Amino acid sequence: MRILLLIFLFFASIQGSAQNGKILNKIHIDLEKSTFWDQISINNEPKPEYEYLENLNFFFITYLSDSKKVKGYIVEPKKKGKYPVVIFNRGGNRNFAALNLATMIVYTSKLANEGYFIIGSNYREKDELGGSDLNDVLNLTETIKDLDKADNNLIGMFGWSRGGLMTYLALKNSNKIKTAIVGNGPADFFKTVEHLPGLENVLEECVPNYCENRNQELKKRSVVYWPEKLDKNSSLLILAGTKDKRVDFKQAEEIGEKLKAINYDYELQIFDTDHFFSNKKEELNNAVILWFNRELKTTHNNG
Repeated sequence: MRILLLIFLFFASIQGSAQNGKILNKIHIDLEKSTFWDQISINNEPKPEYEYLENLNFFFITYLSDSKKVKGYIVEPKKKGKYPVVIFNRGGNRNFAALNLATMIVYTSKLANEGYFIIGSNYREKDELGGSDLNDVLNLTETIKDLDKADNNLIGMFGWSRGGLMTYLALKNSNKIKTAIVGNGPADFFKTVEHLPGLENVLEECVPNYCENRNQELKKRSVVYWPEKLDKNSSLLILAGTKDKRVDFKQAEEIGEKLKAINYDYELQIFDTDHFFSNKKEELNNAVILWFNRELKTTHNNG
């Protein structure tokens, strides 16, 4: 009986693994019926600065990751074609700063309009802040294989705040990310917890056995302790704001120095702005587009 049970569990695990990334539903989003429409339109027409959104399709998706149903979003050009993929990793935790249409428009729509396929995860319901939920990001590399406009041979990644943590971890655990951008992401969780005492409570609630393994779990989430484990065939742009009250920009400088010491292909850009680049949105979009055009789209065009 025990042998039969083990055999069942073995095949169940194989089947579950084979389902990773599978899309369960894909729902087109009508911008005019969205709650965000009033903010981007006048007299039921897009404001001039948002007219480019008419070139894009937006979708809400549900996909499988470790047999769990995970929600996410897609932004893609309406024009037929195959486009380089950028996986967007959102910030926050659990329902705080959850990924939504507004976030995708603000951080990724201009990039999509330049000819990119954007896909983002909201992470699983049991958020572990960089634990097993990392699979929800990595499994998107399987999801895109079934999406016609996604070039699954050319994958970039863009993580903001906590999403920066997910991006560092993805570069550590995958060799499929050809280039990445981290915006105001924590590089040293020990310093982040010290700077934001309330974060300790969040970690205690989210990370399994956190209290017993605090130092170990913080190191797992701190790229400054393992920069040499990042995929050496990838490249990285780090963006940081000097007025960021959530993640001190000096963390970006510290990981920059460590990457420099191991000759990692990276670039650090520092801006006089806050955690959200509130007064530097145009500069942010330009930096992101220029980086992916150089590090990802050039490869696409040459291919």
